Amino acid sequence: MTPKPCPICRKPATPDHTPFCSRGCRDRDLLQWLSEGYRVPMKEEEQDGLDSDDRAD
Repeated sequence: MTPKPCPICRKPATPDHTPFCSRGCRDRDLLQWLSEGYRVPMKEEEQDGLDSDDRAD
C-alpha cells in the first residue's frame, strides 16, 4: 500500500507524522490554522449573530 502524499509538500507521509511527511510540514499546517489561513466558508444566513447590534435589553 502506497502512503498518501503530505497535504503540504506532496512527499510520502511518514507513520510518525501522518498525514504529513515531517514535523516541519505538520507545524506549517498548525500555523495556518492558528493564523486563520484556513477558513470554513459560510453563507450569509448562517452567521451566528454575535457581531450584530440587535440585542434584546
